[in-house]
Amino acid sequence: QVQLVESGGGLVQAGGSLRLSCAASGRTFSDHAMGWFRQAPGKEQEFVATINWGGSNTDYADSVKGRFTISRDNAKNTVYLQMNSLKPEDTAVYYCAIGHYSRMSYDPYEYDYWGQGTQVTVSS
Repeated sequence: QVQLVESGGGLVQAGGSLRLSCAASGRTFSDHAMGWFRQAPGKEQEFVATINWGGSNTDYADSVKGRFTISRDNAKNTVYLQMNSLKPEDTAVYYCAIGHYSRMSYDPYEYDYWGQGTQVTVSS
């Protein structure tokens, strides 16, 4: 059974930083892309960042480019999202997901398993 467990969310002031972690088990982690998505209250889920199987390729939503960094440690079966210069509009529940393929993907339908989510709240 595949499990993804996110951690690291919390309350932070605008301009601050948080680092989210997502620990995976039950699947050969290093064979698959990983992604981060988020959902704010009353809004649809949106793509945040993606990383390919080996970590050599990453991409981001325009809204977070230059502020967020996705990375992975395949030895620890963990993917990270470093979030800097946080804004109130970054407030959302953040979800990690493991991809069906080894390449990056922006499409949530190309992700097979999802974590339970971690709340990030940015105060102004």
